[in-house]
Amino acid sequence: MPEFPEFPEFPEFPEFPESTTSFSASYVTYPWQPPPPEPARQRLPRHHALGHHSDIRLLRGAYRWQRRVATLTALGYFTLFLLLSAFAPALMTSTVSGGLSTGLLLGLLQVPVTCLAIGLYEYTARRRVDPIADRIRKQAELDAKREAAR
Repeated sequence: MPEFPEFPEFPEFPEFPESTTSFSASYVTYPWQPPPPEPARQRLPRHHALGHHSDIRLLRGAYRWQRRVATLTALGYFTLFLLLSAFAPALMTSTVSGGLSTGLLLGLLQVPVTCLAIGLYEYTARRRVDPIADRIRKQAELDAKREAAR
């Protein structure tokens, strides 16, 4: 196997001595490179961001409760009507007065029960959801005015 002679045209590089020098992240690649700019200081807001505000969580909970009350009112009555029709046919076919069966009367009562569910939805909206939404809306308007004044 032939040996390769040392190549004198490629001397060792004295500017890069082999040592255990470790380079850090703050090492400047080029000496003429300006230092990196410092990040701009931002003022912290006085209030939490609107998406992380506790009122948003309260609003979600109130709206969830409102939907459940209205939905369970309408669906609960309809489910009761279906269960009575399936498991108590004697009750549903019995007459109430003047040839009107209990099943037909309960079926006709579905319309007022649905109207009751709509009324409950509106009532709970005015009582629980709207005050929280108004408070969030006012807070958002104040925050927008503060941002515009900066």
